[in-house]
Amino acid sequence: MDELARQLRDYLTANAAVISRNHVHGARSSAIQTLLSDILSELGFDEEVILTAQDGLVTRARPDFVFGLGPGRGVLAEVERGGTVTNNHDLKDLWKAHIALDAQHLFLVVPIANVRADGSPREKPFVRVVNRIGAFFGDARREVDVVSAHIFGY
Repeated sequence: MDELARQLRDYLTANAAVISRNHVHGARSSAIQTLLSDILSELGFDEEVILTAQDGLVTRARPDFVFGLGPGRGVLAEVERGGTVTNNHDLKDLWKAHIALDAQHLFLVVPIANVRADGSPREKPFVRVVNRIGAFFGDARREVDVVSAHIFGY
């Protein structure tokens, strides 16, 4: 996990200017997802894979990217933008990893900040996501079936 996470972090750092030019008010999250598609594919992730269905759960979960570690083991990678915390996409992504038979790890790529049309700051999702996702680790009462969550900011 750490090596995959390091490579993704290094890519985000090296491509920060390109990502920033695409992370503008009104842009779709697919704009950022497209930029990350190359590196994640290079690392071995598959894009838009429907996860194995589970008995009793009506879901057709389709994470942005999936990396298989072995039978029934893997990593989900999700790229978020405007609705990261306002629409609870971060928590939905954690839930998706929690119920997935195919994955136990989550890579969550979120904006450090979002802006309004006039360029003024609107919110800072990264810090909120770190706190929200972190709340599910370290206390047995709140733990989920996710072994690790790596949060990346852009």
